Amino acid sequence: MKELHLGIIGLGNMGTAHAASVLAGKIPRCRLSAVCDEEAGKLAAYPEIPGYTDSRALIQSGKVDAVLIATPHYSHTPIGVAALKAGLHVLVEKPISVHKADCERLIAAHQSKKQIFAAMFNQRTDSVYQKIRELVKGRELGKIRRVTWTITDWFRSQTYYDSGGWRATWAGEGGGVLLNQCPHNLDLYQWIFGMPAKVRGFCKFGHFHNIEVEDDVTAYFEYPDGASAVFITSTGEAPGANRLEISAEQGRLVMEGGKLTFTRNEIPMTEFSKTTKTRFERPAIWNVEIPVIQQGEQHIGILKNFTQAVLDGTKLVAPAAEGIHSVELGNAILMSSMLGETVEIPFASAKFEKLLKKLIVTSRFKKKTVRQKSVEDFSKSF
Repeated sequence: MKELHLGIIGLGNMGTAHAASVLAGKIPRCRLSAVCDEEAGKLAAYPEIPGYTDSRALIQSGKVDAVLIATPHYSHTPIGVAALKAGLHVLVEKPISVHKADCERLIAAHQSKKQIFAAMFNQRTDSVYQKIRELVKGRELGKIRRVTWTITDWFRSQTYYDSGGWRATWAGEGGGVLLNQCPHNLDLYQWIFGMPAKVRGFCKFGHFHNIEVEDDVTAYFEYPDGASAVFITSTGEAPGANRLEISAEQGRLVMEGGKLTFTRNEIPMTEFSKTTKTRFERPAIWNVEIPVIQQGEQHIGILKNFTQAVLDGTKLVAPAAEGIHSVELGNAILMSSMLGETVEIPFASAKFEKLLKKLIVTSRFKKKTVRQKSVEDFSKSF
């Protein structure tokens, strides 16, 4: 195979952004060979490319080697399962599914190692996160004691929520900031630090917007070794912040404002505590700003990597099977908040699925939708 014939399913904001990247030649050896959307009118923008209104027809068309699924969240699982069973390579937008049970069904459909199955976790391409992961996994910081991540620069206006009938509803999206914006951060969190053993979530629903799902979240994580973490996010704050602070045996690592700063203890804390003879003495420190490029190739980088994985056997940056972890974290935070109790990880996936179905059935929220006259470039904000 000399080039990858790609089909894009879902021509909303992200799907059209991905299509534009491929058509502009930004993804070497990748050709847009088919498009699909339930709204036939969206296909008119691609007159030279075979178009379909049914994803099953595109999958069975024989015109593509792979599909990129950029549809509303709930459809990721059935479309992904169908594509995998048809023998296609699959790249799915985040989150890979709405809830853990659907993640398990989707991942189970990936039976062949010859098929490439990836997720659009584009922030894994950012060198700042790659460097943090390298320092943590390489034990450069020593034992992690506490992590605090405040990620509140996901501001969204009411107009944003009103722009789609599926947005910010239990039936259409399955959640709010945890299922739409923060899958990126939850993925990065578990990619760097691993999964916690216990989760306690505190969510506010429709706090800043006229929506029924969460738009303000504080969560507490616990690990078996005594480490803990606090994760804070919101779509209602401006200008917001993106500050990640790691307190560890060897010192403190802080990411904020495009900078990565390490305040290092000359003597590890445990060793220092055993040897110091004064009551208020602290270990000597030195400071270093670690040079990093804040933003990588993002969506284009993941598409390039996906293409190279299919054509050359390149290792995936974001295997789709790892996508279940961010979904489980988001589900656990929501479930903990609603039930008012700590949730242990891993949890039985059927428990949250049952809770979500109940939220859908009992919902009395009336969604207001306003058709937008122009299409904004959403690729810069996801």
